[in-house]
Amino acid sequence: MTTAASEAFAPAKVNLTLHVTGQRADGYHLLDSLVMFADVGDRVTVARAERMSLTVTGPMAAGVPEDARNLCWRAAQAFGAPVAITLDKHLPAAAGIGGGSSDAAAVLRAMERLFGRPSGVDPLTLGADVPVCMLARAARMGGIGEAVTPLTMPPLRAILVNPRVEVATPSVFKALARRDNAPMAPLPDTGAQAGQVLDWLAQQRNDLEPPAAALRPEIGQVLGALSSLKGARLVRMSGSGATCFALFEPDTPTEAMARDLQAAIPQWWVAATVLS
Repeated sequence: MTTAASEAFAPAKVNLTLHVTGQRADGYHLLDSLVMFADVGDRVTVARAERMSLTVTGPMAAGVPEDARNLCWRAAQAFGAPVAITLDKHLPAAAGIGGGSSDAAAVLRAMERLFGRPSGVDPLTLGADVPVCMLARAARMGGIGEAVTPLTMPPLRAILVNPRVEVATPSVFKALARRDNAPMAPLPDTGAQAGQVLDWLAQQRNDLEPPAAALRPEIGQVLGALSSLKGARLVRMSGSGATCFALFEPDTPTEAMARDLQAAIPQWWVAATVLS
């Protein structure tokens, strides 16, 4: 019996750390990053079809291309079978939380189920974040994105905020002061509690945060608002921005705080989540 359609969740990817440790001769930057995934995200559905198509729905659909400019389309093309893709878009675009990469990875996972075979696609050819998004769980990400090591991490309670401004990743890297920064310190032992992980995270960095904040002052406003939340243990930007996060102890009532923040600044995108 063949399956007519297959669905997959595309969770937001959060770079809790992002150390830029070098640059290759071909221009690609070397990274050392701890990545976890949220329980908020997009959803993709793929169905067998005679020709490729992509329909984007959802609250963040405006402006999302429905053709080969979209990584979902390119992922399906790389798989090598025509499908009708529906992308239910809930994550803001160009936001530093891997929305497009996670969508592409979800298309590949859904197509693998639909056609009953491995994709055969090198995810790195679709983008540096796609390999870790194929895993879609806590991992250390290295090299230019191809080195993905799964990690066992305690769930972390977080609030994500995006000021609804797009940040161009190339511009952020161009503004980076230095490209040969130190890698992450040795990771916490397997079995570490949330508090121990939060202590360790506070000693790490996102090297792209200063240049991104200089390009987009809204990032500083978001960081300030998150820092003012009661019980916020760590506040930092994710990826190349502009999404920022605050991390909390496991029993913190983050849903109520997120609702209050959304009500106070309705133009921002705000989500309470658990990272895993």
